Amino acid sequence: MGELLLVLDEGTTSTRAMLFEPSGKCVGTQSAELTQHYPGPGLVEHDAAEIWTRSRACAQAMVDKAGGAQAIAAIGITNQRETIVFWDKSTGEPLAPAIVWQDRRSAAMCRAWREAGEEPGVQARTGLLLDPYFSGTKIAWAMENWPQLKEAGDRLAIGTIESWLVWKLTANESQGGLHITDATNASRTLLMGLGSGGWSDGLLDMFSAPRDALPEIVDCAGRFGTTKLFGGEIPICGLAGDQQSATIGQACFAKGDTKATYGTGAFVLTNAGTAPPASKNRLLATVLWQLGGRRTYAIEGSVFVAGSLIQWLRDSVGLIQTAPETEALARSVPDNGGVYLVPALSGLGAPWWEPEARASLSGLSFSSTRAHIVRAALESMAHQSHDLKTAFAADGADWARLRVDGGMVTNDWLAQDLADMLDVPVDRPNFAETTALGAAMLAGIGCGLFSGLEAAAAMRGSGTTFEPKLGMNERQVRLDGWAHAVRNVAEGLAGPA
Repeated sequence: MGELLLVLDEGTTSTRAMLFEPSGKCVGTQSAELTQHYPGPGLVEHDAAEIWTRSRACAQAMVDKAGGAQAIAAIGITNQRETIVFWDKSTGEPLAPAIVWQDRRSAAMCRAWREAGEEPGVQARTGLLLDPYFSGTKIAWAMENWPQLKEAGDRLAIGTIESWLVWKLTANESQGGLHITDATNASRTLLMGLGSGGWSDGLLDMFSAPRDALPEIVDCAGRFGTTKLFGGEIPICGLAGDQQSATIGQACFAKGDTKATYGTGAFVLTNAGTAPPASKNRLLATVLWQLGGRRTYAIEGSVFVAGSLIQWLRDSVGLIQTAPETEALARSVPDNGGVYLVPALSGLGAPWWEPEARASLSGLSFSSTRAHIVRAALESMAHQSHDLKTAFAADGADWARLRVDGGMVTNDWLAQDLADMLDVPVDRPNFAETTALGAAMLAGIGCGLFSGLEAAAAMRGSGTTFEPKLGMNERQVRLDGWAHAVRNVAEGLAGPA
């Protein structure tokens, strides 16, 4: 057996395969874009078959680069969470489009459940809120609206993306694949008891989720199965949802350690220790990792729109040609000129949880320029993060410093703005792909290359720290302007239809 670790990092807009040495050095990467399907307002779908074929092709490229399957010690998988796939166990083919985490089609169902008083009980059991974001609400909608799922009967399989990939990796012509999910992904479905770590019968009934269609919940590291698709046997040894994987990749192993990933969305997780936390400020409680059957938990704040805002400015609005030019544009003006952009393109996430909110651009005048609008877009990342920090502090989990990663924070201006507006040091690793790194660490633990998380942390390298520089008065002016802008968006939902 070799020592290279192969990671499948299946994201929202692309899928990648990456090769890591046990030292943490990345020695190869191959990626492919994923088609985004928007069949209607608030609807976001993926083609699960495309996800599989493109993920497999990327993995094959990395196996070839490694010199063959024998050079690879294990596979780790990390994935976009909450996105749900429905497939036929007998054919291994999708029965319907995959409903993406950003999708809001179950908003009316969630509203009805909340009005019926269901949310406090659901939050107590799962740590989550009744929002279209979570898989259970998507399953409930699909079971009601897609008759082919009920018609499939005991052939129906339901799982998040890592479940789908493991099934396809382990299936062969004579039998179906391994149907498992790790505890981090299971904890995002609204179907798992946060304390018990198992599927809840009451929640399965509430969301019309057939137990026989669901995967077995397993640890994040271990020898789960093998794939023979790449010219030899390679064990699958690491599984985690992308945000938990990034938190592991950032070595947030002590209670209170906090990381924020600024990718398609923005997600902040604070290590909450080994007791299930309970938020009183509309944050989420989730499994951070499960090893040896023992769970460590996190408090999480989720922002639905981050890097996708820059993509929208580029592809839909035509305000920029490339994402990197946003840094120069932000630096070209001394401030935002009173312009605020509330990026509720997929609703407002934590701590607002307003799925029907819509984005706004306010404070425009004849003196406003393209640079002011782009700067306002970048500033919205720190503004949303400050809202989260305030909620975390109210839950007794304030941030002393913030470890950041994701494509957006390669922008030095943005990283410094986070430090300025949050008034804490911001640490950015030199190797920004911490989501994939965390999956590699778990795979290394699962196959025996590392004895545990602390040993695997050797894979994480050095980084850069951004210290806060902004004065208190200037910070407060911006926060006041943001508070006014986001309040207008949230309160506008109560206006005329």
